[in-house]
Amino acid sequence: MIVILVSIKFFNDISLKNFLSSELKIKSGVNIEKCFKFSLVNFLGMKILLTNDDGLYSPGLRACHEVLSEFGEVFAVTPVVQKSGVGRSISILEPIRVSEITIDGMKIYAVDGTPTDAVIIGIHEIIGEIPDLTVSGINLGENLSTEAVTTSGTVGAALEASTQGSKAIAVSLEMRDIFKFETFFAPADFSNAKKVLKEVVERIIKHEVPEGVDLFNINVPENWNGRYRFTKLARRLYRTRIDTRFDPRGRKYYWIDGVEEENADEGTDLHAIRNGFVSITPISLDMTSRIDFSILERWFND
Repeated sequence: MIVILVSIKFFNDISLKNFLSSELKIKSGVNIEKCFKFSLVNFLGMKILLTNDDGLYSPGLRACHEVLSEFGEVFAVTPVVQKSGVGRSISILEPIRVSEITIDGMKIYAVDGTPTDAVIIGIHEIIGEIPDLTVSGINLGENLSTEAVTTSGTVGAALEASTQGSKAIAVSLEMRDIFKFETFFAPADFSNAKKVLKEVVERIIKHEVPEGVDLFNINVPENWNGRYRFTKLARRLYRTRIDTRFDPRGRKYYWIDGVEEENADEGTDLHAIRNGFVSITPISLDMTSRIDFSILERWFND
């Protein structure tokens, strides 16, 4: 067994990132990089905020926690109950209460608000600083297309974290509708999603996030072929459908529903998932249309 002791002063002189990427070798011929299973951020204590929109009892939260615990200190701050579909909504008309609980050994700060509320409370009150990484998930059900980016509580939480200055990931697992949006969850296999999350986090640490990317929206197919695709957002996932019903007193009410789009353009997240690939979509907070503004300025200059 080889034991290597490195002083803090050493890290002030040479970053571990550069150290690990060098071709330094010890006498045994073992590459130095293989002797370390952590990067500088892990050595110094990476702080990770974990949240979701499925609530504190979601098995996806525990699966996510198990992966992230390998990289540093994890702060689980989640909505108390199911909050799917609330997007990036924030509670500004009512107070927010937080309860500290432990479930099967996992410490959780339960927030009686939205996923965005959980991120804001988590960063500014619980951690007290911007975390090195924020992960929202593992969501029970895929979050695909432009619809998900604007309506998903999972993605909304990651967007908020990115706005606050944290690197951010939203990760979701494809599954049938019958297993989504539950209070008490059926067993699910998170092994592929955990593997994907671990590999993505490792690469974020190693390569850094390219400029212009504010978060990664990751979707793991139910039947993964073992490969990845970097994708753009599909235009939409569902064709809107409204189910009209009547209550026992004859009053009309509605269920908003949708039928999945049959066609998926190549290169989109929807196309990737349907073909067994993990979809990784780089998202930017800047939603400004990439158009020549002079075309619009003519509206008022004619």
